Amino acid sequence: MLIEPRVLKGFRDSLPHQEIHKKRLVHRLEDTFSRFGFVPIDTPILEYAEVLLGKGGGETDKQVYRFTDHGGRDVAMRFDLTVPFARFLAANRGELALPFKRYHIGKVFRGENTQRGRYREFFQCDFDAVGPDAVSTDFEILLMIHAALSNLGARDITIHVSHRGLFNRFLDGLGIRGESEYVLRTVDKVRKVGRDQTAAALAERIPAAAAERILAYIGAEGPYETVLGQMVDLAGGAGPDTERLRAIGELAAATGVAESVRLDPSITRGLDYYTGVVFETFLGGIESIGSVCSGGRYDDLVLLYSKQAMPGVGASIGLDRLIAALGELQGLPDTASSADVLVTMQSPDLIAHYHVLAKQLRAAGIRSEVYPEARKLGQQFAYAERSGIPYAIVCGEDERREGVVNLRRLETRENIERRTIEQVVETVRK
Repeated sequence: MLIEPRVLKGFRDSLPHQEIHKKRLVHRLEDTFSRFGFVPIDTPILEYAEVLLGKGGGETDKQVYRFTDHGGRDVAMRFDLTVPFARFLAANRGELALPFKRYHIGKVFRGENTQRGRYREFFQCDFDAVGPDAVSTDFEILLMIHAALSNLGARDITIHVSHRGLFNRFLDGLGIRGESEYVLRTVDKVRKVGRDQTAAALAERIPAAAAERILAYIGAEGPYETVLGQMVDLAGGAGPDTERLRAIGELAAATGVAESVRLDPSITRGLDYYTGVVFETFLGGIESIGSVCSGGRYDDLVLLYSKQAMPGVGASIGLDRLIAALGELQGLPDTASSADVLVTMQSPDLIAHYHVLAKQLRAAGIRSEVYPEARKLGQQFAYAERSGIPYAIVCGEDERREGVVNLRRLETRENIERRTIEQVVETVRK
């Protein structure tokens, strides 16, 4: 009986052209991270359930894939890369020099409702700095968000910044800190559901007057300093939290990224472990797709696994959502080339020569492949075009004897005859 080749809802196969685009994007991100002095790490997909549960909050816990393994252990699949990183820090503290700056690109899993750019199995790209609770570290993460997205070709980048500690202080002033988890999750959805629905949801748990004050706080708009002044007034005065936000605004202006940084008190981040600066990033023209890079400061997360505090700040890029966003902005093609040159096969007697030609091209940095059997040239050219390969080499016994090949530019059907392999390299590089 044939088995139906089904894929689970929320999971996907990745075709070659999709994977090529993803690898190129990842390579550019890794290049940016390394320029800032960040190093790669990895952690297991499976963790003990007790390590993961309760760290993202009740709503996230419901989405965790959890099961008993063959050894009877209660395990779960990681739902993000931050919580495993906190466990990693506690387990490997003696091997790490602080400040420690890492990036991690890998799959995570959440059993949530699927929607555009969101799946149940998806790639995240995290970058974090652990060490002192310093404004320079907060701002470096913000700078790296801007640099990474710019390196991918995004231009209209806006990083929305706020402060979780300041919002908690504001809730203390309202006397509703005990409802902070509910308020945070409700406010975090205001961009999706709108002000009226957010107001109705808040009124279910807190007094109407407090709900109105919260809506006034998260609705503050205008220039950075103006919004900061409104936040200071509503929160009951200045403090280390507002001074941190003021310093970030000044650093953004001094480093030339002020136009891309917006103080937005509606940014609270729904996860429970954030303690300081928080941020979400949007690309102009496709704001509806949501934030493509989010994060913040989490100074207490490692204390869940260790008695030694290790303050941290970081951000996470949802690669699948980012690819969808860039696809809308830049129109990513439906194909991607597997090679630069196809060495066609005219005669089985010349197989060794064809592989020597391909080897020479690869040594010169030209991606090359050899067609595996002698078929009509039209069929081999058709394969090259379907694979996105721009050039084909044609070589028979006469050309082999003379040390030359014929080069065909497939898009224009132009034939460039009797070229040495060095001349082929030069042409393809151009």
